[in-house]
Amino acid sequence: MNPQTEQWTDPVACLRQALAQDDFTLYCQPIAALTGSPVYPMAEVLIRLCEEEKALLPPGEFLPVLEHYGMMPELDRWVVRQVLQRLSNGSAVPRFTINLSGQTIADPTFPDFLANEILDTGVAAEGVLFEIDETDALALPSSVARFSATIGSLGSGVLIDGFGRAQQCLASLKLPFVRFIKVHDSLTRQLGAGDLPAGKLDAILRVASSVGVALIAECVEDPDMLARLKAKRFRYAQGFGVSAPRPIDAISRRSLMLAAA
Repeated sequence: MNPQTEQWTDPVACLRQALAQDDFTLYCQPIAALTGSPVYPMAEVLIRLCEEEKALLPPGEFLPVLEHYGMMPELDRWVVRQVLQRLSNGSAVPRFTINLSGQTIADPTFPDFLANEILDTGVAAEGVLFEIDETDALALPSSVARFSATIGSLGSGVLIDGFGRAQQCLASLKLPFVRFIKVHDSLTRQLGAGDLPAGKLDAILRVASSVGVALIAECVEDPDMLARLKAKRFRYAQGFGVSAPRPIDAISRRSLMLAAA
């Protein structure tokens, strides 16, 4: 059932019911290593909502509603529990990246929740990496720095998503426990199209290397792009040219890894 239709007379109650009944479902999109192994060292967690007709609603249909009612921390906690459960059962993908909303980043109780969940499941904290959008990293510097330091002390870390859109993007690299940055596709798509994108990418590569942060290229669609990224010494890539999103249980099974190899 679509939370933006008139059928949802009480969207908060309906969405809380969806969380309680596990009506959300998780997909993942692998992130490939361009050198070395494993083939898929990470996978980004994606979320869908099951309708009564068993159709899957994309996040654009329900995330704005959750954000409007301040419910993103509840959803993010649900996602963390689901991911840690998969890791505790044994996963062929050793690390999952989880997108966090600005509401969750600003929630001072979230790191304690995460610490308790990691302790309860016995999962190594390095098995989860938290994606923070560059917009949030720059708009909420104090909250992001506090969050990064706290989860870093647990053994987890941060991935800055959509990196390179803002003029002051390099400022987000100064945050503690930033392990990876995912370069925005507006830069990676233009590789080979001129000197300006390549020059900006070279600057990002130099700074990232100097502070020990690895680069992930997003929206990689074809082998030519992969070849150009390897030439630029990118370490990771993600996109339909690498793998389409799949259900999380299919991603975590070892059969996927064997097929990729």
